Amino acid sequence: MSIRWGILGTGRIASDLAADLAHLPDADLVAVGSRRQATAEAFGDRFDVPHRHGSYEALVADPDVDVLHVATPHPFHAEHATMALEAGTAVLCEKPLTINADEADALIATARANDVFLMEAMWTRFLPGMDAVRDAVNDELGDVFLLEADIGAPTPFDPEHRMYNPALGGGALLDLGIYPIAFAFELLGPPDDVTSSALLGATGVDEQCAGLFTYDNGAQALWHASMRADAGRTCAIAGTDGRLEGARAWWKGAPYTLTRTDGSTAVFETPFPGKGYQFEAAHVMNCLRAGRTESPVMPLDESRAIMATMDAMRTEWGVRYPQEE
Repeated sequence: MSIRWGILGTGRIASDLAADLAHLPDADLVAVGSRRQATAEAFGDRFDVPHRHGSYEALVADPDVDVLHVATPHPFHAEHATMALEAGTAVLCEKPLTINADEADALIATARANDVFLMEAMWTRFLPGMDAVRDAVNDELGDVFLLEADIGAPTPFDPEHRMYNPALGGGALLDLGIYPIAFAFELLGPPDDVTSSALLGATGVDEQCAGLFTYDNGAQALWHASMRADAGRTCAIAGTDGRLEGARAWWKGAPYTLTRTDGSTAVFETPFPGKGYQFEAAHVMNCLRAGRTESPVMPLDESRAIMATMDAMRTEWGVRYPQEE
């Protein structure tokens, strides 16, 4: 059974998902919605989308859409996903799920009250290579005590750019840091204690941030995210029986090297076509076919816990968005 997709928004992430849906023969991209009809038409021409809506309200009301990908900037996720959920349409909402935990609570409550599927689009969690990472952590590394991960790339300063604009939820944390944070949550669970720091820029957003998660069993997760520095974009997971190291762009299926304590090594990589968004889309479709309203891989309670952890760090840094004043 084919699943009919709609995309709310026409930016880069919307384009990436639209292109990657073409790798799934059972996914039909049938609708797109934009704030302007001309933009919806241009997107529709580019990806051969039959239904082009000049408003988000019209898209949400489209009866031919089974699941909607919300691809607007961070501060609009809650509003746009709520519209779809209240209309009874399943939602794959871009990360971060919302801009804070209060919004996440309201959105999750709406999904559950309407018994409609909702998932945060943490696409890296669904890449083929993550199965091998999980297997190595579970079967090769023994007791894991250390995780390190970083992500970052210099981003030219522009106060109107979404990365620097507080009104658009700008900053390194929500856009970049959420990846290593979600990585730590998946492999080690929610931290028992959090220490963090941030470098704030001229617009008041965090242009660089770092955190240390500690766990009652002694494990630690150290992560960095930067809009200023070209971070190594690598990761390492170490345990009593070995170490797993991810090469540059570890979140995109780059090669991993396993080094066991006996000195033996193994290298695995899992190349794939496109950008890799098709894997989260395939998972969503499997959930819908199974009648699920939440994902067992990216559960809503975990999305909410990640959001609350980021809220607490932002509070310490003094970073607030205009919507929170």
